[in-house]
Amino acid sequence: MTRWENYLASAEKIIGAYQGSLPLHHFLKSFFKEHPYMGGRDRRWISQLVYHYFRLGNWGKNLSVSDRIIAGTFLCENTPNDFLSAIRPAWNQQVALPLADKATLLPEAVTPEALFPFLPELSEGIDPNVYAYTILKQPRLFIRVRNNKLDKVLQLLDKAGITYEVFANRTTVALPNGTKIEVIVPEKSWYEVQDASSQQTGELFHPKQQQRWWDCCAASGGKSILLKDQQPGVQLLVSDVRRSILENLQQRFAAAGVKNFEARVADLTAENFPASMGRQEFDGIILDAPCSGSGTWGRTPESISFFKQPEILKYQELQKKIAHNVVPFVKKGGSLIYITCSVFKQENEEVVKYIESISELRRQEGGVIAGYDKGADTMYAVRFSR
Repeated sequence: MTRWENYLASAEKIIGAYQGSLPLHHFLKSFFKEHPYMGGRDRRWISQLVYHYFRLGNWGKNLSVSDRIIAGTFLCENTPNDFLSAIRPAWNQQVALPLADKATLLPEAVTPEALFPFLPELSEGIDPNVYAYTILKQPRLFIRVRNNKLDKVLQLLDKAGITYEVFANRTTVALPNGTKIEVIVPEKSWYEVQDASSQQTGELFHPKQQQRWWDCCAASGGKSILLKDQQPGVQLLVSDVRRSILENLQQRFAAAGVKNFEARVADLTAENFPASMGRQEFDGIILDAPCSGSGTWGRTPESISFFKQPEILKYQELQKKIAHNVVPFVKKGGSLIYITCSVFKQENEEVVKYIESISELRRQEGGVIAGYDKGADTMYAVRFSR
């Protein structure tokens, strides 16, 4: 058996064993730990083959696992490679063709519905025919350059021979996925790893000196750091239901030089939560809501195979419960920034309507952030004011 046949067999084994209960990259890490004889090249190729398989969504379900892996590699790769050269040499010669041309060589039609079976659930403004095909390509890595260090960061990227794209705002830099940015730019205060669409949500903040802001589902704190970079004088409260996450956030804040903030563990779904907040009011609240994460599935394509449509409603119910408990703390004249990394209208437009129905808050700006046209995640962000 050749190296490439071994890679194919290993990928089949992983796919057969994986049940979606944990992220695929964690499952792969465990698999390779149990097979220490596999070198770095082996692990990279096998992982790539597995991800190619899952990028096909529901396409080719009647094919064998090995045939789907090969077809996924043909569709997802754009340059000739050793795997296709060994396994399917005719396809290797045609791998650089446009996607539409390559699709004609496959045994089944490659339709948007097959690649992404949740197209009817998409938010307004997302082109389903474009979005479905973007799942075939791994999104890029993005950093947000801080403290006016763009020139220094670019010098280090040039020295390392890394290709990059600097966006018009002169703070967003796109890099090839897998770039070891922490090695290339060791000074952590110069940048934050943050998707381009996530960075774009900051255009809705509009903070002012000495305002009180609350990042109520803060997670790792990326939006809070973005807020503080815009206006260091903001008085900030961060909260999350998980103490361990807040501990990680505080470490990230320290590395970024973010100071003067308050942190608290809070379950925003608890019936008695509003009473625990007393009479506090905020000029701005960032509600980066728990969601399906469907706008990031280009990074975790295995989610398409294991996600069930009814789960969307469960996320919506959670978002409504959190919003119901949070919106009373927006002061008169203040703002609520509602954010998801979902592409589903039930989590986006429908929750916006709900927030307006239970409060005096009214949508002012925002909507879909279509990152799929620039190799980024797709998000949804709206600013309300009362």
